Amino acid sequence: MTEGSAVLGVTAIALGMVLTPGPNMIYLVSRSITQGRRAGFISLGGVVLGFMVYLLAANLGLSVVFTAVPQLYAAVKLAGAAYLAYLAWNALRPGGVSVFAARDIPHDSPRRLFTMGLMTNLLNPKIAIMYLSLVPQFVDLDAGHVLLQGFVLGSVQIAVSVAVNAAIVLAAGTIAVFLTRRPTWLRVQRYVMGTVLGGLAVSLAADTSAPAKAAG
Repeated sequence: MTEGSAVLGVTAIALGMVLTPGPNMIYLVSRSITQGRRAGFISLGGVVLGFMVYLLAANLGLSVVFTAVPQLYAAVKLAGAAYLAYLAWNALRPGGVSVFAARDIPHDSPRRLFTMGLMTNLLNPKIAIMYLSLVPQFVDLDAGHVLLQGFVLGSVQIAVSVAVNAAIVLAAGTIAVFLTRRPTWLRVQRYVMGTVLGGLAVSLAADTSAPAKAAG
């Protein structure tokens, strides 16, 4: 049986992750603005499938590899930190562009939109680290049904992420128009995003904690 405190903990982590600007948000916003809400939701479908792939892999014991080979775990964290630092630099560098800024992006087919959403999520270091090191911490080994607990907690994360990302898809166009008419706010949004991403990169690189127990 999954405890309510575990569900609340995963919900808080999922909210923190999804509300922090990252590859998923950048991709969904860009597609929603340039190609419409339908394209945004198709892309979101691919993102959701990526969540399910990670959920399945983590609960079938993929995190055991990171526990057995801590050097590999450290390498993944450093790679994730480097990627977040790259995103931060793109936002903060002179001439950087806000995720909500209008831009010319070629329209893609539904199949390509879905595939790109899937790959964006699978290559997102935040998601890999969340499933392999954070969510398992809320599994109670003494409560039994470890595999079921892992799937329940992972499903909570997916539900939170889908709800927030769907709201982002619906609001992306409105937010873009609002910021485009207010250049100062557009710059502020870009600097805030860059600072948050940079802080995450530093925090991730400085984290010396060991891999968490496997959830499956």
